[in-house]
Amino acid sequence: MNTRAKKAAIAELENIYKGSKPALKYSTPYELLIAVILSAQCTDERVNKVTEELFKKYSTPQQMVTLTQTELEKYIFSCGFYRMKAEHILSASRDILERFGGEVPDTVEALMTLAGVGKKTANVVYSVAFGGDAIAVDTHVFRVSNRLGLAKGDTPLAVEAGLNKAIPKEKWSEAHHWLIWHGRKVCHSQRPDCANCTLSPFCDFYKK
Repeated sequence: MNTRAKKAAIAELENIYKGSKPALKYSTPYELLIAVILSAQCTDERVNKVTEELFKKYSTPQQMVTLTQTELEKYIFSCGFYRMKAEHILSASRDILERFGGEVPDTVEALMTLAGVGKKTANVVYSVAFGGDAIAVDTHVFRVSNRLGLAKGDTPLAVEAGLNKAIPKEKWSEAHHWLIWHGRKVCHSQRPDCANCTLSPFCDFYKK
């Protein structure tokens, strides 16, 4: 995809999905952090059902650390990888209390020092909770970016670097949501709906 096609694709994505919001439900940066940790290999719909119950009693790091790992596992069991996620959530919560004064850190670098927080999770929290400029590359963003030719790469970090070059910085955080929703609604993993995709004129995958 050449530079002109990339600009046209970005403009079309913005036209379709402008104003899109995250599917995860949260009310504080801490709740968002926990929801994103739980969303690994799990649908946002399932995470929202789990956090609806979890956050009724345990919506702050102070409340969360009163749970044992076994107790937390029972709440989050249906999200998959529940033992590892429970361990990460409790460790991150303790670190937030002990190292960050009870507040979720507001930089990507600091966020990535928390257990269970990689670049994708840090970028989501940084951009969504704190209004920072960042593109989080999840499976949808990775797939859509490679198929379109907007940013090609074998790793999320490579795709992120490509997207950062292709998309104006002030639109990074919004574009993250445009790509996610396009992946969910049109550019499906198994059966992309190319026939009804208005991005097909620019798309490397469609041209092949």
